[in-house]
Amino acid sequence: MQLTFETALTRPELLGGPVLTALTGWPRADGVQVAEIDPDLADTAAMSEAYDFPMSAGANCVVVSGTRAGDERIAACMVRADTRADVNNVVRRLLDVRKASFHPMERAVAESGMEYGGITPVGLPPSWRLLVDSRVVDIDLACIGSGVRRSKLFLPGTLLAELPGAEVVEGLAR
Repeated sequence: MQLTFETALTRPELLGGPVLTALTGWPRADGVQVAEIDPDLADTAAMSEAYDFPMSAGANCVVVSGTRAGDERIAACMVRADTRADVNNVVRRLLDVRKASFHPMERAVAESGMEYGGITPVGLPPSWRLLVDSRVVDIDLACIGSGVRRSKLFLPGTLLAELPGAEVVEGLAR
């Protein structure tokens, strides 16, 4: 299957609501492209295989949470698709919580306003931290979620480090 890239803001129907809002107000949005995909192939591995896109160019957004003194702390972690977020060590320390775990899927979907399988760092709730593994920044053309399952965003990894609130972290993933 072939991917067809278009400037993201020219195809608002392929973007989740929070993603469209965030891109509309972001000066670097012209560097973000979108491609329509089969929603049944939204999973990174399936998408990579079907569209012949390398896993090393994919970046997954994993939502992690923990509490400290009754205060819930949430972070979206961007890691290369061929790695895993170090939730139990690095993320836990960065959130300053005793135990960090994956945020419940139902809550991640409801709180982000994005579809499961399409959650992306573009347009996240402002109260969430955005942690970006330094290896993601090095991806020439990163494939990330678009807020919906029927498309993917493509952008230079360097732009992910320029998203509002982004914190580039060495060793976020292993």
